[in-house]
Amino acid sequence: MESVKLTWVHDGSDRRRESAVTYSPAAAEDYKQYMEARDGVSDVQIVPAQP
Repeated sequence: MESVKLTWVHDGSDRRRESAVTYSPAAAEDYKQYMEARDGVSDVQIVPAQP
């Protein structure tokens, strides 16, 4: 099963943050929408998790 993580940027920061947990691709889509709705969060991406 493929695992993915989310990455995002907090406004005012020049570093990307990465989720501490991995998700299935389907679940990641739901969490991506949740993150995009948060204040101060931008550029949410779904990326492959490294083994």
